[in-house]
Amino acid sequence: MDQENLWKSPLGSTPLAERLRPGELDAVLGQQHVLAKGAVLRKAIEEDRLFSCIFYGPPGCGKTTVGHIIAKKTSHPFTHFSAARSSMSQLKPVLEEASLRSARNIPGTIVFVDEIHRFNKLQQDVLLPYVENGEIILVGATTENPSFELNPALLSRCKVFTFRPLANQDLLGLLQRAWEMEKPHPSAVLDPEAQQWMVDWSGGDARTLLNQVEILAGSLEPAETQTITTQDVSRVLQRSTPRYRKHGDEHFDLISAFIKSMRASDPDAAVYYMARMLEAGEDPLYLARRMIRFASEDVGLADNNAMLLAVQAFQASHFIGMPECTTSLAQAALYLAIAPKSNRVYKAYGLAKEQVERHPQTPVPLKLRNPVTAFLKSQGYGADYHYPHEEKGAFRRESCLPEEIEGVLFYVPSERGKEKKIREYLSRIWVRDYPEEK
Repeated sequence: MDQENLWKSPLGSTPLAERLRPGELDAVLGQQHVLAKGAVLRKAIEEDRLFSCIFYGPPGCGKTTVGHIIAKKTSHPFTHFSAARSSMSQLKPVLEEASLRSARNIPGTIVFVDEIHRFNKLQQDVLLPYVENGEIILVGATTENPSFELNPALLSRCKVFTFRPLANQDLLGLLQRAWEMEKPHPSAVLDPEAQQWMVDWSGGDARTLLNQVEILAGSLEPAETQTITTQDVSRVLQRSTPRYRKHGDEHFDLISAFIKSMRASDPDAAVYYMARMLEAGEDPLYLARRMIRFASEDVGLADNNAMLLAVQAFQASHFIGMPECTTSLAQAALYLAIAPKSNRVYKAYGLAKEQVERHPQTPVPLKLRNPVTAFLKSQGYGADYHYPHEEKGAFRRESCLPEEIEGVLFYVPSERGKEKKIREYLSRIWVRDYPEEK
């Protein structure tokens, strides 16, 4: 199938997104940070001195479009290859042909591999010697983080250019241009609010937006005069499915934002990011587990109820599932966000872990060992152990740490929430001066 026919729809008409695909670098929207005059990538394309590189960014931001422009401008042999449509076995003849060209002193073949992350690490190894020898100039396009999805050896030989989601202003201009081409009648008007809805739903993806315009225009009757409202848009397009992959960048970015919003005591942001994930299909138990961890790591003893509520949210989500469990999860997230914060439990464990790694075989003090046999008792097990309940206040000021680390403070209560009282209590019974809060 030739290059042109790759973009034909089943009915023979060219999709709107293809008809509006820019043919020049100046027409590419939203990527001025890599395509401005004088930028490294732009100069390499214009001067036909391209090098192996990776275009990384979300769908519909212009990666493949730049590939098309390179194909038009370069004097090098050029091959466009989609890892989603073809296998590595189909790419190998292309690589061998590039190798033969190189042997005849023909400049390196540019191999544009769309969705290069679809090749596994072993398949990517096949490309490595051709890139190393300069037999091909690899240009890979991917929506996945290359540091996770690409072979480190291959990635080290490529320059990564990050493409950004398109800004609303760029998308709005594109929408208005597309609507003028596709509207069912010359007097049909797309309401400004409806335009904004469509831009918002596109999530920075130009292809999604143009597909929406095409569907909307094709579903409307060619009335003499017609104003398309948000109700019309909602009825025709339904709701946009959020771009969310449970093992992709969106997953990690959103869960990070969710946790950091709770840590920053921002309940509005916390419930927003939770809703983003749940409405996109995230497992509610995953969010509940993260909140249980947060309750001990970021709230701790400053509010003991935080852990209880987080565990209850997990149980409620397990019992009733989606969508009923959303309010249980939201209740827990809001509580954790407004709770007093302390990371002292987290720090205490971290410091204890460091000592364990440094002194892995430190013997337990004899007084703390249980003399379960007469022999053990004769060896000093349990000697000089004082039963605290026989002491006044059920407390005796006596360290239980091994001698090598006696006096080390692992848990230093904060001055927030209930930990303030814990701090005062421990200071009193141990006659201890804790360092001041910074």
